[in-house]
Amino acid sequence: MELIGVDTGGTFTDFIYKTEDGKWGVYKVLSTPSNPAEAVLEGIKKIAKSEQFKVIHGSTVATNAILERKGAYTALVINKGFEDIIEIGRQNRTRLYDLFYKRNKPLVPPELRFGVDCRINSKGEIVKDIDDKDLDDLIKKIEDSKAESVAVCFLFSYLNPDHEVKVRNVVERLGLPVSLSSQILPEFREFERASTVIINAYVSPKMKRYIQSLIDELGDNELRIMQSNGGSISAETAMEESVRTILSGPAGGAVGALEIGRIAGFEKLITFDMGGTSTDVSLIDGKLPLTYESQIAGFPVKVPMIDIHTVGAGGGSIAYIDSGGSLKVGPESAGADPGPICYGKGEKITVTDANLFLGRLVPEFFLGGGMKLDRDRLDIYFTDMAKRLEMDEIELAEGILTVANASMEKAIRVISVDKGYDPREFTLFSFGGAGGMHAAFLARLLHIPKVFVPLNPGILSAIGMLLSDVIKDYSLTVMIKSDETNYEKLSELFEPLKNTGVDDLTKEGFGKDSIKLECYLDMRYLGQSYEITVPFETDYVERFHNLHEMNYGYCDRTKRVEVVNLRVRAIGSPEKPEFARIQKGEHILKDAIAGYRDVVFDGKFHRATIYNRDKLLAGNVVEGPAIVVEYSSTIVIPPFARAKVDDYGNLIVDIEGE
Repeated sequence: MELIGVDTGGTFTDFIYKTEDGKWGVYKVLSTPSNPAEAVLEGIKKIAKSEQFKVIHGSTVATNAILERKGAYTALVINKGFEDIIEIGRQNRTRLYDLFYKRNKPLVPPELRFGVDCRINSKGEIVKDIDDKDLDDLIKKIEDSKAESVAVCFLFSYLNPDHEVKVRNVVERLGLPVSLSSQILPEFREFERASTVIINAYVSPKMKRYIQSLIDELGDNELRIMQSNGGSISAETAMEESVRTILSGPAGGAVGALEIGRIAGFEKLITFDMGGTSTDVSLIDGKLPLTYESQIAGFPVKVPMIDIHTVGAGGGSIAYIDSGGSLKVGPESAGADPGPICYGKGEKITVTDANLFLGRLVPEFFLGGGMKLDRDRLDIYFTDMAKRLEMDEIELAEGILTVANASMEKAIRVISVDKGYDPREFTLFSFGGAGGMHAAFLARLLHIPKVFVPLNPGILSAIGMLLSDVIKDYSLTVMIKSDETNYEKLSELFEPLKNTGVDDLTKEGFGKDSIKLECYLDMRYLGQSYEITVPFETDYVERFHNLHEMNYGYCDRTKRVEVVNLRVRAIGSPEKPEFARIQKGEHILKDAIAGYRDVVFDGKFHRATIYNRDKLLAGNVVEGPAIVVEYSSTIVIPPFARAKVDDYGNLIVDIEGE
């Protein structure tokens, strides 16, 4: 059976595939933003050579539905008197000094918020049951509202979901999709729970239509969807719990970086994924960094996600002059259509155009020669903008890259320096179609000693789809003081979650003996507002103290500790790609030389050697300045760097003076 990984990006849709004869291939097509399925199906049709294949897909459909506010017309059913909780939110101030700051409008407007006079208390006991007449009135209101999807969130439903289930049973008579907070997120903090279940209800109908359109075309072939937590789920689960796919593409990149870096002997990584529209960065210290406090478009999303920070800087980011006369880059992107100027239709200068103008992109090798770049189209646009900024064209092009690099440098500092990590202790793992052109410059800015560029970096997120496990996350709020419980009692509380995990993965085709279960506790000092996630071991209290000291610089072993949530991660490992070592040839480099060209660095032209990466051998050393070309990406080795090819074909770039 063929295995295909697909990652949909803002500019390109990437494919990696394993044929029945065991060989691996890569493929890229321009994305189709109006209907992402078109590019996905076009690529699969091109590369699938047999009738039986399995697809693992990272999709941006759910993300774009929220960012563009093009999800379903959603209603919220909540306790009477709590209808405005999603508008009140928290008192957090993300921009303290912005005098014109306005919150994003909630996804559910006031006229679609319906309060029900019922209540369950903090012990899970029914204080006031739902009246049948109230249910009849609710159905009438929802029907009259023309809502397309319904989110249900009652207080303490994580302890007793009875009322939410009753509402679902009657609303389903209208033929509407219903999302329950007790299923999506059975945890306390009603605002975050409401926000998460609303997002699920908002994006699920659109995601369901998208996935169903793929299933209809793929027939009996298996389709799996990448989750934000680094694992894949079945297409059926993704249609019902679409909130779990918000960061599915970037999550694939983090998984790929972790696995490929580990094989090559690198476990402390800062991942740098620069695509056509945005740049995603994360910090991997031996394992994937998970967070339960994410946001998208300002809305809390409290499902497990890989901790990824995103900025609007990519190859397609548009350069412009702001009202104050300063040069700016992004976050607006030219996307796939019209794309950068050099693609043939665009008329706004992008980061890709600046790289081409400086000679850092080689037109005849772009996408393996499969896509022509028009260098001549650039001159008139660069001349015009340079005149307005009173500088020459080369200064403008380098200025555009400097501004873009500054934005990406700041993003890396957010996930490293701002969290107490020293970038000098890590390796910058560069991927994405544009990453290789900027990685060495960013490493020098951040004093990172090495850059790691894997084979086929432009499709690493798609590779990560195939390297991912099948992962199911479960949680439950318990609120127990540590001195009122022990390891054995907590183990008993974990059993229902563990059994659910085993049952769900068994349905996915995994044997019980092959399923791995990981247990965690969310813990805090009594009276604190936020928790630390701690592995569940016999010494879990001591582990909490140690983690608290590491994160905050102190701990208090005399203070009472509270266990807030139980978390279970069920993991099944399917077939994955194996990475073979490449041929060695330390002193054989001339066969890889594809030519020479003049490239601008620091305002001066340098004669750079062009290398065909497919012909580089293990042990080869590439001295800068050089351009390494391959199908999915271009890697720039500046004069201050040199690269060595490792046994697996990865480029390990040393930054001068580091």
